[in-house]
Amino acid sequence: MGQPSMQRREWFQLLAVLAAAPATEAQQQETPPPSGAITKEMLIAALKVMKLEFTDDQLALMLPRINRSNSIDGLRKYPIPLDTEPAVTFSPLLPGHSWPKTAKFQPSRLKARKDWKNIEDLAFWRVTDLAPLLRAKRVRSIDLTKMYLERLKQFSPKLNFVIALTEDLALEQAKRADTELRRGKYRGPLHGVPYGIKDLFATKGIPTTWGAEPFQQQVFDFDATVVQRLESAGAVLLAKLSMGALAMGGLWFGGMTKTPWNPEMTSSGSSAGSASATAAGCVGFSIGTETLGSIISPATRCGAVGLRPTYGRVSRFGAMALSWTMDKVGPICRGVEDCAVVLKAIHGPDGKDATVLNAPFGWNPRQKLAGLRIGIVEKEFANTRREEERKLYDQAIADLRKAGAKLTPVELPNVDTGPLMLILSAEGAAAFDDLTRDGGVDQLKDQGPGAWPNSFRTSRLIPAVEYIRAQRARTLLQRQMDAFFSKWDVLVSPHGGGSLLTITNLTGHPQVVVPCGFVEGVPRGIIFTGRLAEEGTPLRVALAYQQATEWHLRRPPLT
Repeated sequence: MGQPSMQRREWFQLLAVLAAAPATEAQQQETPPPSGAITKEMLIAALKVMKLEFTDDQLALMLPRINRSNSIDGLRKYPIPLDTEPAVTFSPLLPGHSWPKTAKFQPSRLKARKDWKNIEDLAFWRVTDLAPLLRAKRVRSIDLTKMYLERLKQFSPKLNFVIALTEDLALEQAKRADTELRRGKYRGPLHGVPYGIKDLFATKGIPTTWGAEPFQQQVFDFDATVVQRLESAGAVLLAKLSMGALAMGGLWFGGMTKTPWNPEMTSSGSSAGSASATAAGCVGFSIGTETLGSIISPATRCGAVGLRPTYGRVSRFGAMALSWTMDKVGPICRGVEDCAVVLKAIHGPDGKDATVLNAPFGWNPRQKLAGLRIGIVEKEFANTRREEERKLYDQAIADLRKAGAKLTPVELPNVDTGPLMLILSAEGAAAFDDLTRDGGVDQLKDQGPGAWPNSFRTSRLIPAVEYIRAQRARTLLQRQMDAFFSKWDVLVSPHGGGSLLTITNLTGHPQVVVPCGFVEGVPRGIIFTGRLAEEGTPLRVALAYQQATEWHLRRPPLT
């Protein structure tokens, strides 16, 4: 690959020249063009990339200003750390609206189960099953931790979901949890529960690789906010789990992460290891991130429950940035209420991430479904291609109705979100601008047309004007969805059935996916979408579906 050619670098310079101060006519006449100046032909060619055309007189006026511009060179001299956010933020909340002021968190009354004999029997138990055992001291955190560590060592070679075991830290945290529990100090339902985290979160003194070759030796001297909050909740960190390189897909520098249901198939991504390890019974729960499907998609492929909360619900401090206006943090678990418990522990302002919303998280697993306005996006279900898949979703809808949900057909606003993906492309290219220019992206395994290296390079040709236009179009989409959700509490849709996942990743609405069956041995999921900052409502409907079915209890055929 190497460095860009001289002509390409000159074209890149054209994209930022409008920031330069205008010159007087005398200055234009007195200042000679520098060596290697941009020519009229170069300017015309660059404008064609942007689908623009100007007159000869207009081009003549532009050239002196372009050739004097030094804004790009000046910007590149600024040392900007990778964790530096832009001086602008996105809010999913439109003017005139406010976040909920009050909301109660009323979890289920957890009882200690007795239907187990050996510690290995607990591998696939949910957090809500493990928590009462730990609190009652019928199982020790150290024993759970050792069991999960052994399973991680046993199954990661086959499924490729561990980047780094944090064994010493895990044993230390588990011993501390047991000591506190013996002394009567109880931190809550995550106390002593072992978990794994996507390897884009900073962990003090432990490599944080972002799944990418250039960052294999990267070590931070602090913990991400999510890591800090889970430690405060008493959870035990077992491993840094795999992610697609720089948060795309399932391919990282160690190879492809697989779903435990078919070790020949990718687990999807980019929260690839989080979903795979959770579904394989190798962690109690896990943490992932989503920009455009990176929680919902791997959770579906692996048969787990995934929650992508409202944009801004969880601090991203200490997490790798891909798209500052789209990145979100959420849990991947084996049960719906597990997701609620984890979100309760990690949500809320931390004084470090300016996008975090200050709103309570409400959860009531006993809430009646009868009063909820639940819309079913029938068009997206109808668009499923395979007959086996259609039958599966027909049964899922029937089970949901039997659980008490009154489903009303609904049509989504007719919007084309394709052009708005320019936002993700531009922000991703900006996040890894230095890596692109110094050739670091050349080290990534995937160099195909749809991979990050090619995206980062081509996105350098996105004009700033078009990026801002896309953000303005996004505001219009927010207004459409705001008006739409004034009539609905929850939407029901299939995974992969249509545009709702893309729309809500742009608007910031929360989604939860629950397994609902299998097609050719691979899990499928049903998605519940909620209103902004009201994750508890789609979680409640998802819980009703989970309680009416047994798909979440299926275990992958691991040996």
